[in-house]
Amino acid sequence: MAQQQHYLWWQSGIVYQIYPRSFQDSNNDGVGDLEGIISRLDYLKWLGITAVWVSPIYPSPMADFGYDISDYCGIHPLFGTMDDFDRLLKEVHARDMKLILDLVPNHTSNEHPWFLESRSSRDNPKRDWYIWEDPNKDGSEPNNWMAVFGGTAWEWDEKTEQYYYHAFLKEQPDLNWRNPEVQKAMFDVMRFWLDKGVDGFRVDVMWHMIKDKQLRDNPPNPDYNESQSTYQKVIPAFSTDQPEVHEIVAMMRDVMDEYDERVMIGEIYLPIHQLVSYYGINNQGTHLPFNFILITLDWDAGIIKSHIDEYEGALPQGGWPNWVIGNHDKPRITSRVGDSQAKVAGMLLLTLRGTPTMYYGDELGMRDVPIPPDQIQDPQGLNMPEKDLSRDPARTPMQWDKTKNAGFTEGEPWLPLPANFKRMNVEVQRNEPYSMLTFYHRLIELRQKEQALHVGSYLPVTAKPPLLAYIREHENRRFLIILNLSHKPCVFRPEHQTYSGTVVLATDPERENSNLKGNFSLSGDEGLVMRLDQ
Repeated sequence: MAQQQHYLWWQSGIVYQIYPRSFQDSNNDGVGDLEGIISRLDYLKWLGITAVWVSPIYPSPMADFGYDISDYCGIHPLFGTMDDFDRLLKEVHARDMKLILDLVPNHTSNEHPWFLESRSSRDNPKRDWYIWEDPNKDGSEPNNWMAVFGGTAWEWDEKTEQYYYHAFLKEQPDLNWRNPEVQKAMFDVMRFWLDKGVDGFRVDVMWHMIKDKQLRDNPPNPDYNESQSTYQKVIPAFSTDQPEVHEIVAMMRDVMDEYDERVMIGEIYLPIHQLVSYYGINNQGTHLPFNFILITLDWDAGIIKSHIDEYEGALPQGGWPNWVIGNHDKPRITSRVGDSQAKVAGMLLLTLRGTPTMYYGDELGMRDVPIPPDQIQDPQGLNMPEKDLSRDPARTPMQWDKTKNAGFTEGEPWLPLPANFKRMNVEVQRNEPYSMLTFYHRLIELRQKEQALHVGSYLPVTAKPPLLAYIREHENRRFLIILNLSHKPCVFRPEHQTYSGTVVLATDPERENSNLKGNFSLSGDEGLVMRLDQ
């Protein structure tokens, strides 16, 4: 008998992203905090979550809400103290869950001591910790690179008469990762948190970390249109995804491997064939290069199926897959596909092969909340107001109950809540058998109970769009998942194969425990998990 494979916690589990400003406020200042997260850990444990990823909680001027860090080894007073963090880590571990922190190594705040030194003079020892360049002969920027949050990526420094590069805000200067001193400093930051017992990192904008040494102009984007961010005017061929980045990722992995069973997740928005290269040679790169297919693709069964299979086929030997349907940078899944498809999306996320990452509130069906123009907080929205690119609508407070401000705070919440929070919240849905939350709870319970669903193999099944079908298998347990990605009824007609089995979970619970065989129909917006007969 073959020896059973051992799967690590980050392979068999479920990651849940918390945007700390919006999860739970404990001191009524309107902003979520560490104490608030601690108070809600029992909910996450009940839901079946095994790992919690917390977006940045470090000291920061908050130009980009924590992604502009001024001290990598501290806690912002807005969120609490280091003692609060230590207690959070202890309480997460006490519930047999893991804690993943956001690491932002590509750039610092312009108020970080490293940058203050770097910009103090051209001959400062830390000058080369950042990317400084002379202007062109006509005084213009060194090249045509654009900032993700709008405008040029170069900021003129009057005092030292050079430009510095910032891929995001001018308050977020990029570090020079070609400098070994920068590498050592950031590896020491990683060890600081790993020594505390943190279980891993989600690494921000990993594919941005190395830039073309020659600083060549990016090519113009022939498909650009005015509704898009100005960043997309050019194709970031030279400002991102440079070959040398893999050497940096491998060095970061070496730091992770000094510790037992820690995980490194890389934020990487790239096509599949480029994405999978971040697993590294012999899988010595990032453990999980974030796979955003289900966020970026149109919600179309044929398109999604072809990309799922392409991804499965492109994975290196031993590379572990992962899936995401929501995060703090993109519109919520319910707003993208609609209320009626949201359960189908959840079933897809939690039954595909690989590690799923959930975004707080998606288990309730939370939607993007409209933010009045005078209340917009997000710099991306403020810098390009005419393009409606604010990320605030997907970052609104978690909806816990029917009380004031949905139980998030007794103060004034930093972003507004939707008008329907009194019926769209944890308290109401937890006691409603047909709610989104009950569906997610049951789906997670089934997934974590059945090895076929959390570590089993993936086998595509031919089904005509708008149906999407596949099998998950482990030893003698086989499950057929069939999803209708449209609103209209469809018939599942498998080719060259007859499937028979019992529905164990369905978007409409009334279908459960029914026996199906051969060709069978699905309602619009329906998803089924069938345990197949042997």
